[in-house]
Amino acid sequence: MKKPDLEKAFSETSLFADKTWVVSPEAFPLDEKQLQTIREIGPALAEFQLAVERLYRRVGEGRRILRNGDLKADWVLDYLDRGKPDSLLNHGKHSALKNELPAIIRPDLLLTEDGFCLTEIDAVPGGIGLTGFLNDLYREDGGVVESEDQIPEAFFRALTGDLDSYQNPFVALVVSDEAETYRPEMEWLASQLQRKGRRIFVFHPDELMILGDTVCASLDGNPEKIDVLYRFWELFDLPSFAWGEGLMRAVEADTVKVTPPMKHYQEEKLNLGLLHHPKLKAYWDENLPKKVRRLLFQIVPESWVVDPEPVPANAFLHAPTVGGLPISSWEELGGGSQKERSLILKVSGYHETAWGARSVVLGSDVSREAWTAALRQAMRDGEENLHILQRFQKPMRVRHPVYGDSDEPRSMEGRVRLCPFFFRKGENDYQLEGVLSTVCPADKKIIHGMSEATLLPAREA
Repeated sequence: MKKPDLEKAFSETSLFADKTWVVSPEAFPLDEKQLQTIREIGPALAEFQLAVERLYRRVGEGRRILRNGDLKADWVLDYLDRGKPDSLLNHGKHSALKNELPAIIRPDLLLTEDGFCLTEIDAVPGGIGLTGFLNDLYREDGGVVESEDQIPEAFFRALTGDLDSYQNPFVALVVSDEAETYRPEMEWLASQLQRKGRRIFVFHPDELMILGDTVCASLDGNPEKIDVLYRFWELFDLPSFAWGEGLMRAVEADTVKVTPPMKHYQEEKLNLGLLHHPKLKAYWDENLPKKVRRLLFQIVPESWVVDPEPVPANAFLHAPTVGGLPISSWEELGGGSQKERSLILKVSGYHETAWGARSVVLGSDVSREAWTAALRQAMRDGEENLHILQRFQKPMRVRHPVYGDSDEPRSMEGRVRLCPFFFRKGENDYQLEGVLSTVCPADKKIIHGMSEATLLPAREA
């Protein structure tokens, strides 16, 4: 695409208010093998989340976690419940939420020399409307990765699912103050669907009210019952909403569907550490299909839960090694070589710094003193908010055309993060609907949206 055409399209929508990035003439290319792997990742993550829930519920009920074994794992419950209010814990265990998965699953994938590296599964993913808009913009110029439905319609169907289409359900997209920067893309999605007669609207949390066992919002001055609520806010925000307890009661009474479901154990990054925990190997072997297991261990880097509980003097942590030797305290990682400090430390969840790159520290990118201090802070915080460590996988260098000051494209060397969007289609069946690609300059260690990066959809090469 020509630079003037792109600039004109961006200027004509409020979707990108106060946002700037480098523009590119073409979508990011993915070859057939890469696309096939990505398409398999969505259903595999759905299987993984269901297995996490089975594990959580079995442990919570005091049951053994294997069909033919006495293995129990009470520590898993402690990890996943830590620091959460009782009301949220009780809601997450309610039968009304059993096996309920998010309508949209969106992992963060880094493109490395060895393939894809999954750094996290975004609990409340942004970029849905942005990817839909970019797909529209680049579709006629080389095609984009999408389904026949295209993102707005696929989004609506994922939310409403088994609701009777003849009822024309009332859908509320509720965007908190903390997620305000994503409001324009939610409004764009709603406007696209309203043109088709869909009853879908964007609301601020203050506009919601509880009437009896229903959740309502005002339309034309009259309170109307919400059938589906898409929450664009984190679970730690729930206690700040006057209607928070009422919303949980309404879900349990089956008068409203909320997605992502308010299940704290689905939103912890430490689940990736549980996947790699040797004490749970037999559980994953029994509860994940072999093909899914193979794919997950291929894309999820080694991950460890930073449990601050001290171990006996003659015991070792399930943790990275230093000098080839196991460690007994997380602080020992501070003395590792730069290569051994090639680890990412971040908050697991249920905290205001758990989204984006707010809590991320790359050990090899800071001094030993700063790395040790970050580890100590993680241990102090661990009584309420656990952290995880992940083996850092360096994204590979790629070249992609971008526009600079002139109208002629230049080649930029960068590193790529891919955010594929999988929308629910049927019961726990997920389909790839689009891929948001972020290409950052090659000197950036942590990839995220920034003014020096280019944001674009993906296409099949």
